[in-house]
Amino acid sequence: MRAPQSVPRPHVDRRRFLGALAGLPLLAGGMAGCRPEEDARVDDGPVELSVFWWGGTRRSTATEQALRLYSQQNPRVRFRFTSQGLAGYYDRLATQATGGNVPDLFQIDDTVLTEYAQREIVLDLDPYVADQRLDLNGLPEHLARYGQVSGRTMAVPAAQTNAALVYNRDQLRRLKLPEPGGGMPWKEYLQWATRVTQESHSRVAGMVDASGDYRALWLWLRAQGGELYRGRQLGFSSAELLDWFEFWEVARLDRATPTAGLVELADSGELARQPVVTGQAAASFAWSHELPELQRLTDDELGMTTFPGTPAAQWPRASMYWAAFRGTRHPGAVVDVINFLTTNVAAGRVLGTERGLNASVPVRRFVEQGVTDRSGKRVVALGTDLAELMGPAPEPPPKGHTQVRNLLVAAAESIRSKRSGARATTSRFMAQANAALAE
Repeated sequence: MRAPQSVPRPHVDRRRFLGALAGLPLLAGGMAGCRPEEDARVDDGPVELSVFWWGGTRRSTATEQALRLYSQQNPRVRFRFTSQGLAGYYDRLATQATGGNVPDLFQIDDTVLTEYAQREIVLDLDPYVADQRLDLNGLPEHLARYGQVSGRTMAVPAAQTNAALVYNRDQLRRLKLPEPGGGMPWKEYLQWATRVTQESHSRVAGMVDASGDYRALWLWLRAQGGELYRGRQLGFSSAELLDWFEFWEVARLDRATPTAGLVELADSGELARQPVVTGQAAASFAWSHELPELQRLTDDELGMTTFPGTPAAQWPRASMYWAAFRGTRHPGAVVDVINFLTTNVAAGRVLGTERGLNASVPVRRFVEQGVTDRSGKRVVALGTDLAELMGPAPEPPPKGHTQVRNLLVAAAESIRSKRSGARATTSRFMAQANAALAE
């Protein structure tokens, strides 16, 4: 099961990126062009801002249109666009850092937010929030909080997404089986998936193995009152992790999941390889905003419901953020662009729901009125259903999270392939993860 999300998994060469940034003169303390009081001087004349994001053609087209709309309203500001797929995105940021040309405005996710903030790569947006040049009043409280590091706003959610269970409705109809219920207990979900495998005579697995997906583990822990992290330490015990691994061992014994090879293909993060799309599994975990793209990859009708476990385990989650480079020569202009992308209704309509639900609730309401396709409506409906049920936002993952994430994938693969047992793997993971967080 690819959970919140084994799609796409940023392949971050952390040492290379941070090593490159460490050599940048702009990152030596007290950089010019970063203080709000300098905005007027820097931004009086024509301004060209570089913008960098990852995503497909639809995202690129919508983002460029929204930024051109900004230029129409602010003729002195022009943009240089760069976009690519997620694979290699963070490596390219490292290359740009080496050349001293980090983009003024760029897209990141919660995998690296804390680390970039602590390394002073991103601009501290708190002064702009305080004087209302950056208006976050329309964001759900916990969504806005999920862009904060040590209580300061370091990035702004580009959109909100939810962890979801995506399933093949046509496949279940052919098997004459019920659709999975929203928020069903984990054990009940396993029973449902086992029945799918049995009724299909093992032609279709009920669900995808998500034992190596940190987001699935995070929500599973929160459903039991736990956390993935507490500060810069793991927020769970060896016993809790062992319970998690053993849950998936039972699922494999019951043949509720596909073979290890198929799971590893799904773990690559490519949507086209997800078994719910290829027909090899009836259900997968996904981000809700990915449903339209998943639907385009299959002729079968897909459905979507809430993640297993209590909805209170979830929180309003940023699918990704907009961040400003701390060394930008035009901080005021960059912040104004972020504010425009967040609060402007026309921009919101252009951006649509490709990144997820609009971060600003007032803008979201206008955009939702224009959603006409079935998958898009399901994205909106899930967000509405969860709005009053979600819990408080945790801190974004700490520095070292990327290593912890990779260690969890390796641990799960080791157990699936029977290279090591769950107990030994758990002990090794806890030691290695704690060491990664202590660096």
